[in-house]
Amino acid sequence: MRRTYATLAALCVGVFVVGTSEYLISGLLPQVGADLKVSVGTAGQAVTVYALGVVVGGPVVAVLTARTPRKGLALGLMLLFAAGSAISALAPSYEVLLAGRLVSSFSHAAFLALALVMATGVVPPERSGTAISAVASGFTVATLLGVPLGTLLGDAAGWRAPFAVLTALALAAVALLAAVLPRRPAPATRLRDEVRVVTRRPVLLAIATTAVGFSGVSAVFTYIAPLLTRVSGFSSTAVSGLLLAYGAGSFLGNLVAGRLTDRSMSATVRGVLGGLAGVLVLMPFAAVRQPSAVAAVLVLGLLATATIAPLQGLILRHAGEAPTLAVSANVGAFNLGAAAGSAVGGVIVAAGALRWAGLAGAALSLAGLALTYLALPREPAATRPDDVPAAV
Repeated sequence: MRRTYATLAALCVGVFVVGTSEYLISGLLPQVGADLKVSVGTAGQAVTVYALGVVVGGPVVAVLTARTPRKGLALGLMLLFAAGSAISALAPSYEVLLAGRLVSSFSHAAFLALALVMATGVVPPERSGTAISAVASGFTVATLLGVPLGTLLGDAAGWRAPFAVLTALALAAVALLAAVLPRRPAPATRLRDEVRVVTRRPVLLAIATTAVGFSGVSAVFTYIAPLLTRVSGFSSTAVSGLLLAYGAGSFLGNLVAGRLTDRSMSATVRGVLGGLAGVLVLMPFAAVRQPSAVAAVLVLGLLATATIAPLQGLILRHAGEAPTLAVSANVGAFNLGAAAGSAVGGVIVAAGALRWAGLAGAALSLAGLALTYLALPREPAATRPDDVPAAV
């Protein structure tokens, strides 16, 4: 049992390091632009390049490493991430910075997918949801603490300093993973097994559910700061406090959803997406009063990352003995959903309807909810025990 906890903790640390990198540069764009002689808009493409690397590179890396021993692969992916962070920290030009971000992004989806698969492999099948949420909590802590602290460090010591620290943390994570991860034989699955699994209709529907359902959150959260300042009337300082509370709620919601997923994956995923649709449709009306706006932000935080455990569990349920590519594709689907939701919200904001972005978010979450009935049809009570995601 102690070895299990150590394995989950080490994977969580790795996820924290990788997760911090994704949005870290967003708070450093003015400094990056000034130092590398590009506009802030151009510097922002470093975020886009990373996201594209996650969506495209993750599945490619998963395919190429399908039969690599899992422990060695985890260490290799973390070293690849460290290399990308080091390139970013030392980048003499904007083009080299983009190259460093791209290198780091290639390890992102593949490492997250591997961490989730390994986590479910060290616990009994009935604890898969808890294991997924435990490892995924590294990502919520990255959002809650890693990104803000990295931004503060960048403000104090320059934008390169956070990337240097990330490099050191990645190397420390390599040492930790080397010490505690169990050695397992290389997977017996072949590349065509992984490809066959990811092209199954239930798996494709589950990936679509992730992308569409999660895009509803992004449609609103991307623009939550201007919504709270312009519509609700909060100060910038108050918004920072609310975002911290949002992050704390996300951390708690992810852990609770993991336990609920162990009881019933279908009820959890539908309950979360239904709850998201409810809070998002109320957001335009809650935002006009500060007390109700606070309540809406807190509930949104609780539900936003509560999607991770049941949606990844849904993938694992359908993926059988060849889950790595499917889980990696689903990690990319979260990023794709975030990008799509941001784009939808951006169109609404550009049209001068900032307050009403929640309605579009609710529609997207409802579409994700509808997809769950195709990806996970209702089952007779006699087959209900199969609702537990399969361990691999």
